[in-house]
Amino acid sequence: MNFQKPVIIAGGGPGGLTLALLLHQRGIPVKVYEAVQELKPLGVGINLLPHSVRVFHDLGLQETLVANGVETSTLHFCNKFGKKIKSEPRGIRAGYNYPQVSIHRGFFQMLLYREVIERLGPDAVVTGHSLESWQDTADGVEVTLRTADGDRITVEGSCLIAADGINSTARAILYPDEGEPLYSGYLLWRFTTTDIPYFDGSTMVMGGHYDQKWVCYPITKPDADGRALMNWIAELKVPDWKQLDQNWTNEVSKEVFDGPFREWEDWGWLNVAKVIDSAEAFYQYPMTDRDPLPRWTHGNMTLLGDAAHPMYPIGSNGASQAVLDAECLADALVKNDSIPVALEAYEAIRRPATSKIVHANRGEGPDIILQIVEDRAPNGFENIEDVISAEELESISSRYKKTAGFDLKQVNRSS
Repeated sequence: MNFQKPVIIAGGGPGGLTLALLLHQRGIPVKVYEAVQELKPLGVGINLLPHSVRVFHDLGLQETLVANGVETSTLHFCNKFGKKIKSEPRGIRAGYNYPQVSIHRGFFQMLLYREVIERLGPDAVVTGHSLESWQDTADGVEVTLRTADGDRITVEGSCLIAADGINSTARAILYPDEGEPLYSGYLLWRFTTTDIPYFDGSTMVMGGHYDQKWVCYPITKPDADGRALMNWIAELKVPDWKQLDQNWTNEVSKEVFDGPFREWEDWGWLNVAKVIDSAEAFYQYPMTDRDPLPRWTHGNMTLLGDAAHPMYPIGSNGASQAVLDAECLADALVKNDSIPVALEAYEAIRRPATSKIVHANRGEGPDIILQIVEDRAPNGFENIEDVISAEELESISSRYKKTAGFDLKQVNRSS
């Protein structure tokens, strides 16, 4: 296709910015509009799985990601007593051609933002402009945006890609009766500290069980004193919680959640209560998703990332799936002869794939291992083999990797 007008992306998060870089790499003009007035390095840690790191390798950004994050070496599962259930290698150590990278979400987004500005020019990202509406035209799309001052402006593009998050304006226009995100019954509290990492300094831990879970991993390399920025997530079952605030910068006090975790014993290699006491800020977030949609694409527009398929933050999949969306969409726009056909081709690949992950994360994400062990051995165990076999553990892990698209053979075959 000959793009006379730019692809318009609504949303300057990781998904939208990655798409901008991929479109530019393929010679397609692009313009990003972001609702916030100023992009800032907010948030805590995220994980990028090998299949998404492959995309950044192709963009020439893998070394920068690794230099400013951590190559995750191992995923370690333990029960509420800190006793090992299973450890599995990750990334390069597991035989992938690309690493798994743990990194601060804010740094990751700002890295992508700087790359877009450097490669596409200072006008490529327009902040303080939120999506309000759009309509197809004979040769593309006309998009109406609302500025931070309340003014309306209209821009023309070849198509609109709505990457505007779980509370997507575009999705609400397309599906006005959908309502609020679906609450899982679980709340997350995310925070960071600077400390000496446990184990080898690059291990991710999932501990506890469904009703009370702890996830942690380093997101920077150790400094001269051996201390690194550590990402911590506490999770509790809170079935009657009603305030569906999707703002992941919603700060609360530790007293909101720390009581049950103070009942856990010192694990030896980690004392959860002491970690909580050493943190300065705690951010509360409900674990929510939405039901998969019957359709993303409508003429010359489509959805991407959380706007298309918000999912529980299980299995390190949220950011990675948005990156895979971006790659698939960029390729579709190159390979097809018309915008609507390209967007439909993208959706035909990505909507079924992400729908499977949404459903898997509701029932059998990789952390189902924790609940199985809790159900079978609530008072702990001496030998994990008496509780669950190595074969059953491997079957659960392999099944989820295939569903999420990062089975070793799948990823390396696409390299």
